[in-house]
Parts: sequence; structure tokens; C-alpha cells
Amino acid sequence: MNSNPTLGFLLHDVARLLRKRFEQRAKCLGLTRSQWQTLAYLSNNEGIHQGGLAEILEIEPITLVRILDKLAERGLIERRQHPTDRRIWLLYMREAAHPILAEMRELGDVTRAEALAGVTAEQREALFAILSEMKTNLVVACRTPVAEKEQNHG
Repeated sequence: MNSNPTLGFLLHDVARLLRKRFEQRAKCLGLTRSQWQTLAYLSNNEGIHQGGLAEILEIEPITLVRILDKLAERGLIERRQHPTDRRIWLLYMREAAHPILAEMRELGDVTRAEALAGVTAEQREALFAILSEMKTNLVVACRTPVAEKEQNHG
């Protein structure tokens, strides 16, 4: 058996370890991983409806509702009714969330620096270019139905 990890396993392990290290640093914020991930995505998508944010986070809407309830209790987010559809709630950051987001960004910077220690600027540029190209390729591929022949071999 080959002891070298495949690309998928290596990418998964690196992502998992980045999250783990960030979590170790972020304990002082008093947020769970799901809460800080929700805040991070919401900060880039303010005004999004709950279903859209659940889709981005790849979690069930009911799971997101529980997370949002906790964040709202802490005064970090607010729900506002959609102007024309009262069934839809739009999500916004509250002022109290901004210092936490700033601290999260600092912790992220420190964690990334730790992960990239010893990696030259040229290597970093190449890594980002390769990963960006892979992401683009996979986004396009995911929009294309899998041939029936391939489905039967999965």
C-alpha cells in the first residue's frame, strides 16, 4: 500500500488542521466553530436570507436557525423582515460583531502565517494560483452532470 497521501486527503488534512489551530486560538472569543464560521460568511454576505446563508455554509436551514438564535442572543447579528415577503428574514451584523470579526481576522492571519512558515513568496503565489485554478475547474465540473457510466463506478 502506498503511504503517500492523495491530493484529496492532503488538502482535507491541511484544511482540518488550519481549522483546529484557529479554534485553539479563538477559544478566547467564546464562540463555537459553527458560530464563528457563520459570522465570517455573514460579514461577506450581509442582507442575505437565512436559506441562502445555510446553502453557503452547507448546513441544514434548521441548524442555521439555532446558530443564529445564539448569535442574536449575544447581540452579534439581527434578523430583519424582507421588505416585500414577510416569510423571509434577512441577516445583518450588529455593531458588537465588528470587534470580534477584527479579532478573528487577526487570529486567522497568525494561523496562516504559522501554516506558511518557510514557504517563500513565490511558492505562496504558485500555491494560490494552483488552488484557484483547481477550484475553478471543480466549480465548472460540479455544474456538469456526471455521465451514467461514471455514476455506476462510484
